[in-house]
Amino acid sequence: MERLRALLARADYETPQAMLHWLLLGPWQGRRKLVARLGREANDPIDELLNAAMAYAAGNVPSLTGFLQWFDAGEGELKREAGKNEGLVRVMTVHGSKGLQAPIVILADAADDPDASPVRGLEVTESVLGESRKVPLPPLRKEEKAGPVREAEAQAAREEREEHWRLLYVAMTRAEEALFVTGSLGGRRKEVPPESWYAMLEPLFGTEEWIADPLWEGRRQLGAQAPSPAADATPEAVAPREALPEVLLQPIGPEPRPPRPLAPSAMGEDEAPDPPIRPGPGALLAARRGTLVHKLIERLPELPRERRRDAALNWLARAGGEFLPEDHAAMAQAALTVLDHPDWQDVFGPDSLAEVPLAAVVEGRVVTGTIDRLIVRPGLVRIVDFKTARRPPARIEEIPAAYLRQMAAYVAALKVIHPGRRVEAALLYTHTPQLFALPEALLAAQKLDLSPAQESFPA
Repeated sequence: MERLRALLARADYETPQAMLHWLLLGPWQGRRKLVARLGREANDPIDELLNAAMAYAAGNVPSLTGFLQWFDAGEGELKREAGKNEGLVRVMTVHGSKGLQAPIVILADAADDPDASPVRGLEVTESVLGESRKVPLPPLRKEEKAGPVREAEAQAAREEREEHWRLLYVAMTRAEEALFVTGSLGGRRKEVPPESWYAMLEPLFGTEEWIADPLWEGRRQLGAQAPSPAADATPEAVAPREALPEVLLQPIGPEPRPPRPLAPSAMGEDEAPDPPIRPGPGALLAARRGTLVHKLIERLPELPRERRRDAALNWLARAGGEFLPEDHAAMAQAALTVLDHPDWQDVFGPDSLAEVPLAAVVEGRVVTGTIDRLIVRPGLVRIVDFKTARRPPARIEEIPAAYLRQMAAYVAALKVIHPGRRVEAALLYTHTPQLFALPEALLAAQKLDLSPAQESFPA
C-alpha cells in the first residue's frame, strides 16, 4: 500500500517521461526486474516506451492521462532483427522465418488440419458502372453460396492450399543441422489429417522403426548427427605452417588516385563572360528568338529536307505565339540556312547524332562531356557545339579562348576514341545564327594543361 501511495502521489505532478524514469530506475527498480524476468531483449521495448514519452511531451501538454490516451490510439510496432545467432530459442511463424536459418528447427504444429478453418477474405468481382471492383463478402451458410460466390470460394481455397504447401517448403529449408516434425492431434481427432504437413512428410521415413525417446516418447529418424569429438580424444598433430613468400607479407601501398574528370564545357567559363543586357521587352524577345531557333536546329535534322520548312512554321505557330508570321518565316529560314550549310550539311543529316556523351583519357586526364551534334565517317569525325551567347562574335578571331579550349578538348578526346581519323569542329551561335568552322591549327594551339581550379570537381 505504501508503494502504491508513493506512485499515486507523483502521478498528478510528474511528466510521463519523469514518471517512467522513476518507475524504472527509482525505488521500484522496474528495468532491472523486467530484464531479470524477460531477458535483455526487454530493453528494446522499454527504450521505445521512453522515446514515445519524449515524443508526446514535444508536441503536447505533458500529462499522464493524455499520454495514455495518445499511446493507446497509436499503432506503433517494434521489430527486432532476428538474424543474429545468440543461442536463443525463437518462437515464430513460418512467415516470419523467411530468410532466417537455425541449427535446429522444430515444426511444432505440423499436424494441423488446413481444412478445419473456413476460407478467409472471400470476395467476388462485380461490374459497377462499367468498372470492375472486388466486393468483400460476410460469412455465409452453405445454402447461401451459389454461382459466383461458390466459384470465388473455390478459387480462394485453391490459393490458400498453394500457400499451405509453399510455407512447408519454407519451414523445411530453415534447418541447418536437424529438422523435427511433430504435432498434436488433440480434441476428438484420432488420426493425422491427410492434408497436414505431418502426413505429407511421413512417407519419406518409409520403413524406419520408431525409436524410444525420453523427450518425444518416440521418434522416427532419417540420417544421423555428426559424431561429437570425445572430451579426452587426443588432437591430431598439426602440420607445420609453410613459410609464405615475403611479397605476400608486405602491406599493400596506397591505391593510386584516379585522374579527376575534366569537363570541357566548364573550362574557363569565367573567362568568356556574356555582358548582361537590361531586361527590356526587346532583349527578352531577342533571347526568346534565339531559344526557338536553337530548338529548330536541334529538331529539324530528324525530318527529310522537303518537310523541314513546313514543320518549322507549324511548330513556331504553336510555340512562338508572341511573334508575327513574318518573324516565324525569318526564324525558319535562319535555321534552314544553318542546316543547309554547303560544307556542314552532313552534321545535320539523318546519319548524325545529337546530344552524344563522351569520355576518354587524354594524356592521363579524363575528359567527359556532351557534344550537341556528331557524325562519324570512315576517315572523318565532325562535331558542332551550340552557343547561345546574346552577343555572338562577328569574326572567328573574336571567339573567346575558353570556347576554343573546350573544342580542343573535345577534339583530343575524339582522336583517342577514333584513332587515325581526322576530327573537324565548328561552333554554332544560335542567336544569329552563324556557323564558325574552327581550323585545325587554331585548336592545336590551345593547351589542356589547365590549373586545378578549372577542373570540374574539387580535390
